[in-house]
Order: sequence, then structure tokens, then C-alpha cells
Amino acid sequence: MDLTYHNILLVGSILLFISLFAGKTSSRLGVPVIILFISVGMLAGSEGIGGILFSNPKTTQFIGVVALCCILFSGGLDTDWNHVRPVLWQGVLLSTAGVLITAFSIALFVWLITDFTYIEALLLGSIVSSTDSASVFSILRSRNLALKGNIRSILELESGSNDPMAYVMTLICTGLVMHQNSSVAEIVTLFSKDLILGGAFGLVIGMVGTMVINRIRFDYEGLYIALVIAIMFFSFSLTDFLMGNGFLAVYICAIYIGNHDVIHKKKILKSFDSFAWLMQIILFLTLGLLVLPSQLIQVMGIGMLIAGFLILVARPLSIFISLAPFKINSRVKLFLSWGGLRGAVPIVFATYPLLAGADKAGTIFNIVFFVSLTSVVIQGTSLAKVAGWLHLTLPANLKPRNKSEIEFTESLKSVLTEVTVKEGCPAAGKKIVQLGWPTTIVISTIERDGKYFIPTGATKLEKGDRLFLLSENIDSLSQVFDCVNIKQ
Repeated sequence: MDLTYHNILLVGSILLFISLFAGKTSSRLGVPVIILFISVGMLAGSEGIGGILFSNPKTTQFIGVVALCCILFSGGLDTDWNHVRPVLWQGVLLSTAGVLITAFSIALFVWLITDFTYIEALLLGSIVSSTDSASVFSILRSRNLALKGNIRSILELESGSNDPMAYVMTLICTGLVMHQNSSVAEIVTLFSKDLILGGAFGLVIGMVGTMVINRIRFDYEGLYIALVIAIMFFSFSLTDFLMGNGFLAVYICAIYIGNHDVIHKKKILKSFDSFAWLMQIILFLTLGLLVLPSQLIQVMGIGMLIAGFLILVARPLSIFISLAPFKINSRVKLFLSWGGLRGAVPIVFATYPLLAGADKAGTIFNIVFFVSLTSVVIQGTSLAKVAGWLHLTLPANLKPRNKSEIEFTESLKSVLTEVTVKEGCPAAGKKIVQLGWPTTIVISTIERDGKYFIPTGATKLEKGDRLFLLSENIDSLSQVFDCVNIKQ
């Protein structure tokens, strides 16, 4: 079956239904949900029972870029800076030095056991050098794996921030395979420019985006979601257009917005969580359709060797060397080594040499696909067990709640208090989102000029407003009085 504009929506919706129902059974089977998504795509492909003909790497690359933007942005929004700050330098080293160590060690191994030139081997190593944000975010959050200390923060920060380094290395090595005329100075300059511009533009767009979200006034709440989507794609496309790293810009922009008060923040977080899941399904379905299982069988031998070396040697080597300056328990380092999942990101990166027409690009793509699939199957299915074996999991009664649970319980308040915005109160004339309002207290209703209404983050308080506050206890109200100097 050929995909055309006549049937693509029908076929796509059917595959989406199948993926959703398959994903529902993943927890029972103990299989990462992304494996089921990609399996549905492979079964629906040209060599599967669906017989759908799809062999367009360019379309796959475009879908991959869009999906990765949504996944990284969602992960950034959900990243608590207070949790990231203590592990910031660990994450930076893992996403830079860790990627380089992984890439070069794999390159040496591949060069020794195959007929690849060292540049071709380095291209393969670069592609699989970063952990996959889609896989890590999906497995950690879907299983609500409660880990001691800052382990989870390190894994999520690394997986969200190491794609840029691997992306730059993939582009450089693809160029070297095609032309082999780049100097060391040019490579270092490209590296530096890519990462510096990516970080700078991400921060600036995040700051400006936060101001725009809070100051613009839309009549419909849904338009705020559309605005944030525009900010997300703008951060990637502008940075990429100016030769910076768009993926890094997207992630940093999202972290900034997610750690500041913005209007309709809860709706934005929930919406992007849905977008991220949808993009994961679409991405893995597309990758499943693109790959040919018969070609995977041809690279199974070399693929198993590379996957084994990556999991057992290259990844632990990068972890132990990169984290050597920090006092981190060896058990934690072992778990971080096992938690370096590969997935969609390396497969998407493997389409770049494929589109460039590089030598051995087809073989590299199939090896990368096999290695990524093997990593998710072996490491993804055993991540919780390994954490338990290493005694790194929290007791059930100490498991942290995810954001959706916190948002739900925050609405269940037990104390109702009335306060009035009086003359000279600093809160008068300000939007609620600008007040740094405590999350433990909700303004349920405001009375103004004899009329009652439910406020939003964009509501400006005025002199004489009567605020009806729902809080968990009376003590928490002191935060409001200290914050805005409102007196009862």
C-alpha cells in the first residue's frame, strides 16, 4: 500500500489507535511502551502484515526534528531548576565529555572489527553517542521510578542536553566522510559557535517568551497553548537559521519558561505532556515503517557486538571518567551507566548521512537502528530491577508525586479565608501571575463591585477586591501576607 494524501489520515489514525491500545498493555508485559510503538510501525511496514510502502528518509528526518522539539520542550518544561542546579556540572560534563568519550571509544572498536575507515567509524560512534531523551523521559515517568538523591535529575538533564553535542559531531563527521577537508580549527569553531549560540538564544527566547505570555491578553485560553508552540518552534528555527544548535535552544528555552510563573501554566504543562506522547508515537511509528527487518537481520552480528560494547564498556567508561571530579557513589555510577538508553534520537541522526549519500550510510542506519532497539529492550526493561539490585530506589511511601498528582491535590483545600486588597497594597494593579503566589493557596473567587468571578493568572487585582482563598491550613496563609502585604 502506498501512502497518499487520500489515505494517510485513515492509515495514521488506525496505527495511532493500535499504538495506544498496545501501549496500555506495556506495564503488564514489563516492556517499554516505545518498543510497542516501533513494533507496530514495523508490522505495518512493507515487510510486515500491513504492507505499507514508506522509504522516505527526508520525511522521516523532518518528522524527527518536529517530534524531538516537542519532546525536548516538554521535558524542559517539566524540569525543576531546584533539582537540576545541584547536578548542573555533572550534566554538563556528561553531555559534552561523556558524549566525546563514548563516540571515540565506539569508533575505535568499530574500526578494529570492521572494514570501516576511522572517519566512518567515528560517524557511527557520534550518532549513537547521546542518550535518547524520548526513551529516558518515557521510561522514568511512565513507571514513576523513585530513585534516591539526584540520580533521576542527572539522567533527565543529560538526556535532554547531550543531543546537541551528538548532533554537531554527526554533521561534522558526515561532512568529513563526504569531503574530508575540514581542519581542526574549523571543527572547534563550529563546535563552539553551535553550542554557545544554542545556549544564548535559548535563554533569551525563554526570557522574552515568558514576558510575552504574561503580558499578551487573549480572549481564549487555548491561544496561549498555540503561543507557546510558536515560541518552541521559533527558538529552534531561528537558532538553527543562525547556525546555532536548535535542540539546545529548545531545551533551555523550555527550562526557563517552566521555572517561571506564566499564565495558564498547568494547562501548558498538561498540553505539552500530551504533545510529547503524541510525537513519540508518530516518531516511533515512522521509524518502524522506514526500517526493513530483513536488513536488520543482516547487521545483527555486528549490531550485537557494538551494542554490547556500548552498554558494557563505552557507556561506563564515559560515566566513570566524566564524573571522576565528583564524589559520587560507585553504585550510582553503575546505575547511570545502565540508564544510558538509546532510542529515536540516534536513528533520526542516522538519516543525515543517508540523505547526504555518504558511503556505508545504509549500513550505518541499520546498525544504529539495531543498537538503539537492543538498548531499549535490554536496558529499558531492566532499569527498575537494576535500581533495586543497587539499592537506589526509595520506599513506596516516600515516592515523589508527579506534577499531575500535585496539581490535582492542590485543588483539595480545607481552609477558606477572605482577605481584602486595601489602599496602598502593593498587589493592587498587578496580575496574579506577577505576585509569586504560593502554590499551596488558590484564589477561588474574587468579588469586585458586587460581582463575583473566577480569576486566572492574567487577572489584575484592584483596590477593594475581596479574595476568597482556599488553603491547606491557616499557617500557609502567612506566605500570602508576606508576599503581597495584604491584611485581613
